[in-house]
Amino acid sequence: MWSWQLRKIKKSIANPNAVAEIRRNKLSQSRQLNASGSYFFTKIGQSQHLLELIVASQVLAMLLALAEARGWQMLEVVRVLQYLLFINWTILCFSALVDYFREFFAKFSQKTALILGFILLQLIVLLTTCAINVIQYWAGRSGNFSEEILFQGTGLHLSYGVLLGAFCLRYLYMREQWLSQQYSELNARIQAMQARIHPHFLFNSLNSVVSLIAIDPDKAEHMLINLSRLFRASFQELKLVSLAEEIDLCQQYLSIEKMRLGVRLKVEWNVQASEMDLKRVTIPLLTLQPLLENSIFHGVEKSLQPSTVSVLVEILQNQVSIVITNPYSHDTIKSAQGNGIAIENVKQRLKAYYGQTVKFQVYKGAVIYTTVVSYTYRVK
Repeated sequence: MWSWQLRKIKKSIANPNAVAEIRRNKLSQSRQLNASGSYFFTKIGQSQHLLELIVASQVLAMLLALAEARGWQMLEVVRVLQYLLFINWTILCFSALVDYFREFFAKFSQKTALILGFILLQLIVLLTTCAINVIQYWAGRSGNFSEEILFQGTGLHLSYGVLLGAFCLRYLYMREQWLSQQYSELNARIQAMQARIHPHFLFNSLNSVVSLIAIDPDKAEHMLINLSRLFRASFQELKLVSLAEEIDLCQQYLSIEKMRLGVRLKVEWNVQASEMDLKRVTIPLLTLQPLLENSIFHGVEKSLQPSTVSVLVEILQNQVSIVITNPYSHDTIKSAQGNGIAIENVKQRLKAYYGQTVKFQVYKGAVIYTTVVSYTYRVK
């Protein structure tokens, strides 16, 4: 039984191409699902996208006014302002309605959502033109109100609406394609980070399992189960998990290290949060574990003396703070070139979810190395 499980794990390590192929297939499927949706319509309400669209529409308004005037000399400031007000009003109304009905648009394919969005934009142009005509009639009160007065200039404005719709929807489509590419690249990079398990830890753990099989089969079984759980987590899809789940995974990892290093490793946990908060607060999967692995590899494994790794987890209001301390010496830091890789990977993974709220700092004392991570959490 033991030899079979051990061969299975070693086979997965020796043949990573099969695992990589499965991950690529899953990523390809997720891209196809995203491509068939109309997710980009939901982004128009965000301030950054709306601001970019409004700035670009100013250029369009200037071009329309310039084309009508047929030159800079005949260009009238009042006419430019009219175009600016008309186009900005149309853009704002369109953005507000799309944002309000974003769940409705999300039900359709991208092509259908584009067509519905174009129709909505034309309706806004038509209603705005009719409203302007009514206001102008009541302000002047010249003659009898008629259908001709109501729809005066609608043909011209609808043609502007076609141009504006093509401009807006093309912009949104190109913007979404760029964001989709950025997300795919980020997703692939994070997946690669997530799949990395330090080979030094891996093969040492397997050797420890081999040694324990004959001496203490129960302990070997427990170690092998924890190792398989750690592998299972590393092969999962990119996702957020609760802080409680991440801590539990780290404790399984630390139990492996304690069996391997014995009395040389001592871990002190100080969790300043309730169990309910730990289940509500989220963190990217396998974020805390690489930091602990980094601390043990550079701070404990290089030393023959008993060493302590301390972990502080604190949740204050909407801020999560994680502090990890481990012993170190200048010689071990200089000899270990990969010390900053795990830290940089975790930093990029956190920023992918929590943006600029992430703060990552390291402090090198005389004999203590401290890693501080903080971010504004999201409720699971």
